[in-house]
Amino acid sequence: MTQIGPVKTTDKLLRGLAEANPDTAARILEGVDAREAARALDRLDVGGAAAVLTRMTAELAVAVLGETKAERRIALLGHTAPQVSVRLLRLLEPEQRDLWLAPLPAELAAPLRSLVAYPADTAGGMMDPNVTTLPVDINVGEAVATLRRAARATIVYLYVVDRDRRLVGLVGIRDLLLAAPKDPIAPLVNRDVASIPAELDRDLLAEAMQRRKLLALPVVDAQGRLLGVVRHDQVIRAVQAEAFEDMLRIVGAGSDERALSPVSVVVKRRLPWLYVNLLTAFIAAAVVGLFENVIAELTALAVLLPIVAGQAGNSGAQTLAVVIRGLALKEISAENLWRLMGKEVAGGLINGLCIAAVTAAAVFVWDGRWGLSLVIGLSMVANMVAAGLAGAVIPIVLAKVGRDPAQSSSIFLTTVTDVVGFASFLGLALLLAPLIG
Repeated sequence: MTQIGPVKTTDKLLRGLAEANPDTAARILEGVDAREAARALDRLDVGGAAAVLTRMTAELAVAVLGETKAERRIALLGHTAPQVSVRLLRLLEPEQRDLWLAPLPAELAAPLRSLVAYPADTAGGMMDPNVTTLPVDINVGEAVATLRRAARATIVYLYVVDRDRRLVGLVGIRDLLLAAPKDPIAPLVNRDVASIPAELDRDLLAEAMQRRKLLALPVVDAQGRLLGVVRHDQVIRAVQAEAFEDMLRIVGAGSDERALSPVSVVVKRRLPWLYVNLLTAFIAAAVVGLFENVIAELTALAVLLPIVAGQAGNSGAQTLAVVIRGLALKEISAENLWRLMGKEVAGGLINGLCIAAVTAAAVFVWDGRWGLSLVIGLSMVANMVAAGLAGAVIPIVLAKVGRDPAQSSSIFLTTVTDVVGFASFLGLALLLAPLIG
């Protein structure tokens, strides 16, 4: 009996936090293991637990659902938006996914199975299947009655369909309110309505949404049947998520890694690319080793090596970011590929000359040998041109071979700038050694 009071107080505090700020509750539960988080959510009502669950990282949410009883999991999935449930189901193996879906009511399981069948980065994978529609052969009074019975969240635009659920058009709420209850809605329907196929890629979907300035777009299948809608805010979140994933891929981290992901995820996602980076570092070191005698005679070269490689690396990273964005927005094609290359080479040359002039002057002030200033100036121009060209070529080549153009492009770029920078700087130092003195 002595524990009843504290337990009830804890439950009350947890319920209050979940109701007032489910985001904070989710962040707190992300700091504990899945079993303890599941026990905490079991103390909440289904609605409160679902609100907290949807704000957790997808990996933890799946782990928590795996620790809950089947009846509770069914209830939680029933209170979760289909798009959120599908995001969690995609993390499961097909066999486990079927085990989770099998006990669900048919009206809940069917749309989830349909959504899971589409890739996550398509309109079908992002759509909300819960949308209120109006049959084209009803009157105004029946249409208004249908809208009054519908859940508010399922009403976006007033889409009109035929008896086979093929999209006919949409009707304005103002037109319905001004018409007589006995009037048919068919004459009020605007049949010039934009729709998108379920297989449409996320990037093209974002472009279509931006071009049409709509809050939502209807998703249809090959027969024109209405499957659901993709909302503007969903597209924005998807594009933002893709941008963050690209940022993680560029540096060799896993796109699905989060700040509180387990250590096993950190190691699994990062270690392979760290090995790649280690290999490229050895390649750069081998280039330096070829000029060991030159460095031994002119120790100032060792001091200046990081400047040549580092400046070109920054320049190449700028090109890399612009080209990856251009690929994502479909701005780069076979027709303008050579123009892109020429622009980056010209930009690297001009920027290289400007930076080389300042660097050469600074080295002359520091060292006093004009030969050394000439060597670092020429090598910096060469390396910045190479960096601009590599920053453009690397993501395009990755895209051509079917790989994500953002996938660790920076690692390959660093290899190019290090190898070209070291080889050009030390090679010129060897050729122009008499001028350095």
